[in-house]
Amino acid sequence: MELPRKHINSFFPGFGSSLMLQLAGLATASHVVRGNDTDQQALLHFKSKITGDQLRIMDSWNSSIHFCQWRGVTCGRGREHQRVTKLELQYLKLSGSLSPYVGNLSFLTELNLTGNSFYSQIPQEIGRLRRLEVLRLTNNSISGEIPSNLSACSKLTFVNMRGNQLRGEIPASLGFLSNLKLMSFSNNSLRGSIPPSLGNLSSLQELTLSINQLTGILPEALGRLTNLSYFTVGSNGISGILPISMFNLSNVQVFDITGNMIQGTLSSDLPITMPNVEFFSIGGNQISGTIPISISNATNLNVLQFAENRLSGSVPSLEKLDKLFRLSLYQNHLGHGRDGDLNFLCTLVNNTKLGTLSITENNFGGMLPKCISNFSSTLSHLSMDRNKILGRTPDGIGNLINLEALGGDFNNLQGSIPSSLSNCQSLIRMSLAHNNLSGSIPYEVLGLSSLSIVLDLSSNYLTGELPVEVEKLKNLAKLDISQNRLFGLLPSSLGSIPSSFSSLTGLAEFDVSDNNLSGSSGSVYRGILEESGAIVAIKVFNLLNCGEEFFG
Repeated sequence: MELPRKHINSFFPGFGSSLMLQLAGLATASHVVRGNDTDQQALLHFKSKITGDQLRIMDSWNSSIHFCQWRGVTCGRGREHQRVTKLELQYLKLSGSLSPYVGNLSFLTELNLTGNSFYSQIPQEIGRLRRLEVLRLTNNSISGEIPSNLSACSKLTFVNMRGNQLRGEIPASLGFLSNLKLMSFSNNSLRGSIPPSLGNLSSLQELTLSINQLTGILPEALGRLTNLSYFTVGSNGISGILPISMFNLSNVQVFDITGNMIQGTLSSDLPITMPNVEFFSIGGNQISGTIPISISNATNLNVLQFAENRLSGSVPSLEKLDKLFRLSLYQNHLGHGRDGDLNFLCTLVNNTKLGTLSITENNFGGMLPKCISNFSSTLSHLSMDRNKILGRTPDGIGNLINLEALGGDFNNLQGSIPSSLSNCQSLIRMSLAHNNLSGSIPYEVLGLSSLSIVLDLSSNYLTGELPVEVEKLKNLAKLDISQNRLFGLLPSSLGSIPSSFSSLTGLAEFDVSDNNLSGSSGSVYRGILEESGAIVAIKVFNLLNCGEEFFG
């Protein structure tokens, strides 16, 4: 007696009639299809959906060898009916859609297709893999929705679908996956809110949902995930109040909610119990209040980001954070606009790893403390633009020998530009515009051949002549010394203007307007129009309100 067609369809949905006739000859009503035949046919259907195979991986999937020896296939140890337990085809430049017949690999514990070009949607049949423990579909082009019946794979411990084109919502049913340790859906196009049911995943260690289109709130239930070590929901549209309970996730190492619309008010006495946290970022939200003193207890911090919020008040001591590499406080309302606002900087002098410090666009006032001269030589980026900082820039700033970017625009800095900056041989960008700096431009600074992006000293009270050392700035893209009190000829020792600036091969903007400089107007315009040399690359050449010789 032939196996009824409906039984065959239950094993192999969508089989053609010719194939069903072949299978009917292999089984009777009292003898179901053998397991190894089931797996082999499922693999062949998987292969049939492969449309691109640059490395010819599928060539090994043929009848000349047992399917357990096919590339990427691992079988169990049983001899009589060997069953596929793992299908690992990561980073093999495969493309195609996922066959629904993968659901017939009923002994499968791991499916890994990471780093290929699989497209179309995840078949619902994947929910039949009751033994599945690891599902890796990372970095493909898979679209459609997350199958809601994935929750039927109750043994799942690892689900990673990061870097695809998934749409729709995160199924609330995933909260039933009690063994789950990792869930990653970041870098997709998911919508809707984060299901509160995810708070039931008591074994969860990593939850990454960043770079999607999620909205709604952060569920209070997430604060119950006491085993969580990695939590990222950055770059979404999440709003509402930040649950205070999440600051008590004592095993968290990475906590990132950057780039949302999350609100809430922090207080200086808020207890943050995250002794293991290394990356902590709440930047790019709408959080107000003050920075909690307890953040200093997170002594393993490498990155601390409070930037782009509505925080105010004083910055607490950061003395215990001796592993800190990045501190971002920019675009807040921190400080009181008076002396003492920057005292917290001196609590960082024992840090030997600090690389980036940004306090731009706040309300910090008072003198720039001399202690910055004692910062670690590892500091590469120092940004303090748009505050109310006054006084002289400490001469010891030249001790920061690995400094690459220095920003201090729109403050009340006074005195001369420290010549010690010549020690910063890695400096590629320096901008001290819109201050009250005086004196001449140090020739030592203009001798920094490393300057390649910006040198902006505009809108100050600088005097004297432009030193001949300017010719060393061969790779500089923007030179702005406008609105100062510079006088005299452009450096005559450099020759006429075309030959002087022909060595500045990267110059795109040159602004000396609103000074008292003078020179030959003919050579200026010949320089702009000259076809040879790099001077034709200049896009902005502003000489307005300079000496009469330029325009006479």
